[in-house]
Amino acid sequence: MSSIISVIDDDPSVRLATNNLLTSRGYTVHTFGSAHEFLQSAELETTGCVITDVQMSVMSGVELLTHMRGLGRVTPFIFMTAFPDEAVRDRALRAGAICFLAKPFSTPALIQCLETALSDPGDATM
Repeated sequence: MSSIISVIDDDPSVRLATNNLLTSRGYTVHTFGSAHEFLQSAELETTGCVITDVQMSVMSGVELLTHMRGLGRVTPFIFMTAFPDEAVRDRALRAGAICFLAKPFSTPALIQCLETALSDPGDATM
């Protein structure tokens, strides 16, 4: 599994903070301001894990996951949200998400999710 991580969030400060955290841990990170921007990128083919916000304009994180599964892609997904909702969490996990993190989340929680995603993309439950 590729250790290239794609971070998708419409909040530039979240993209920057997540990018800084993950690059300091040795990951190669690409950031995107929207699901559409990610889907149009070359990183779609090389990403080992997607970390995305749940609520974004035009296409939500869950819609992105569903779209990618429809394309036959099994890239692991980690969701992060400032508005945790049990129904959305359930829908994300049923769609195949590895983790669902409520902002603010701890660095160890994100790293644990990432390690799980990169080692066993089929094991979802956090």
